[in-house]
Amino acid sequence: MKVFAHKEPGAPAEELEVERPELDGSAVIVRVTHSGVCHSDVHCQDGYFDLGDAGRYELTAAGAQYPVVLGHEIVGEVVAAGPDATLTPGDTKFIVFPWIGCGDCQACSEDRENYCSRRKRNLSVQLRGGYAEEVYLPDERYLVPLGDIDPSFGATLACSGLTSYSAAKKIMPVPADEPVAVIGAGGVGLMTIAVLRALGHQNIVAVDMSEAALANATKIGASATVTVGGQNLVTEIVTAGGGKIAAAIDLVNNGDTSNAALFAMANGGTLVSVGLFGGQYKFPTALAAFNLLNIRGNFVGSLPELKELVQLAQDADLPVPPIKEAPLNAQEVNAALDGLRQRTLNGRAVLVAP
Repeated sequence: MKVFAHKEPGAPAEELEVERPELDGSAVIVRVTHSGVCHSDVHCQDGYFDLGDAGRYELTAAGAQYPVVLGHEIVGEVVAAGPDATLTPGDTKFIVFPWIGCGDCQACSEDRENYCSRRKRNLSVQLRGGYAEEVYLPDERYLVPLGDIDPSFGATLACSGLTSYSAAKKIMPVPADEPVAVIGAGGVGLMTIAVLRALGHQNIVAVDMSEAALANATKIGASATVTVGGQNLVTEIVTAGGGKIAAAIDLVNNGDTSNAALFAMANGGTLVSVGLFGGQYKFPTALAAFNLLNIRGNFVGSLPELKELVQLAQDADLPVPPIKEAPLNAQEVNAALDGLRQRTLNGRAVLVAP
């Protein structure tokens, strides 16, 4: 089968032919029809994540083997199934849940596979991802029916949507009129604003350095915006929200953004750290005690949360961020990754199979 793979860290994607895996149990092969492009793929293309003073977390340390096939926002249809699978080739389109754990630990047994600390099997890291003609899944249970959701939008639900939904749940309950800051108005930030709106929240302050991104944020439901680069980011966030913020979801998550969020926060507030841009927490430790602050990490979400999100998208008028479609091939994989790296991509990119 055809894949668009990176042969080494920093290398561009190129077309390769690989063998289709043999299927046993309830494993399936899915033909990829739509594959979203996520900013974490930029870090994976580099081959590492920046851990600040702790150095780098290499993709190979997570179990990746080169050539690496990235892409974890996948919609497709079953084309082959193992002997124990109940799905048959030609079944309806599905959203693929890519955050697969070891299957044996307590977290996995509780359907919290994104919390797995053992041998993960995440698509685009340990297993081949969706920048490909087909993708292998070890079990059909990781397929969520797409229903009548637009497939390009549906693809984004598998990561940016799921991450946003899981992060939003971590700050709830928050009164609808209490200010919540969403820091970073790129693809995941826009989806976070959309999810908060769908959950009934009204006072949402979008924070970004890009005026185009903030314009998108306003269209999708932000009640106020703050442009990074002013004289005092903390004061501007508090002023925009009409008071100290009840919570912040930080899609950038570097030293400056986390620091601003915590100093802008009301007593008992919650910071959800999501972004993987690197850096260090650098706030006074006593601040967390004095102000009774909560700091929570968020890495994507669980399979049940994806099912909840898909149901929300089907039941509610969930705002859709700007989506740019392009053909699924090596050239467009590289163009989309470069657009994210250079911050010239406005909204989301989804690659569509011919």
